[in-house]
Amino acid sequence: MRGIGGLRIADASVMPSIPAANTKANVIAIAERAAELLRRT
Repeated sequence: MRGIGGLRIADASVMPSIPAANTKANVIAIAERAAELLRRT
């Protein structure tokens, strides 16, 4: 993305396999964990 400084993206590609259930909750959990890790640095 050009013109958006400081933008961070977390996506579902870090999951080793696609869960059988809805992936929305998993992606939200991944994003929250990524945000927590970024806040600590």
